[in-house]
Amino acid sequence: MSTATSSGSYVVQPGDTLTGIAARAGLSPGSLAAGNGLDLNGVLISGTVLHLSGASSAAAPASTAVPVSLTTITSSGSAYVVQPGDTLTAIAARAGLSTGSLAAANGLDPNGVLVSGTVLHLSGSAAPVASSATSQPVGAVAEGSPTDPPYPTPERVSSGQVGSIAAANGVPAALADAIAWQESGFNNDLVSSADARGVMQILPGTWQWIQHSLDTGAPLAPASAADNVRGGVLMLHSLLGSTGGDHAMAAAGYFQGLPSVQQNGVYPSTQQYVNSVLALERQFGGGG
Repeated sequence: MSTATSSGSYVVQPGDTLTGIAARAGLSPGSLAAGNGLDLNGVLISGTVLHLSGASSAAAPASTAVPVSLTTITSSGSAYVVQPGDTLTAIAARAGLSTGSLAAANGLDPNGVLVSGTVLHLSGSAAPVASSATSQPVGAVAEGSPTDPPYPTPERVSSGQVGSIAAANGVPAALADAIAWQESGFNNDLVSSADARGVMQILPGTWQWIQHSLDTGAPLAPASAADNVRGGVLMLHSLLGSTGGDHAMAAAGYFQGLPSVQQNGVYPSTQQYVNSVLALERQFGGGG
């Protein structure tokens, strides 16, 4: 097991299970799940940073110096979890990169504060994954103006309608159904407290990004339940392309914003969302 921080953490690898990680750390699966806000029976997403609180001697004791290594946490390339005391210059040197290129690839100020626990993508390119979805807006940019589209309408769609729009845009129908039901219960009149709107709960700033950054074909109608679904499906298509078709990571990106997932890891609330979406996907006839 790789210890990702001096206080005892682990970055989930593809194929890991909570039970296996807990056994290697000398913990019970229940205590490991509780310590990280996870569902004991839920899906464990590759790239999640687990805190190994209460670990036995299987984890390095705090008084022991833990060698800092560059840990691979993504299937498409290398990434590193920032340790206490790390500097961008030192990480770049160990990765064979210039400080400027590492900062640019992760959207960081080369002279700024480097926060422990941040996931750095060890690439000299400006984007760790070759897809336009890496620029998916998050935060205030995603929120946009409250007067901008999309606009809620008193319409409901069916699973069949969502699935048909998804299939026409290269997205698995069951995954789109799961996102649509999780977000709104197929209700286009729903507006969240964060101002996300419609069946797919799209923020105004995100709607503008979908319109201008993705190949939407015909322009999206701002007051249409079907086009609200199409907008969400187009974003899902982009997220699936960015994550190698990983449904769990695409769902995480839909909820948290893919740039945030790539830089900060999966938040506990995001993990719960993903678990729910994957369970719904199975109910709608997809997934494993």
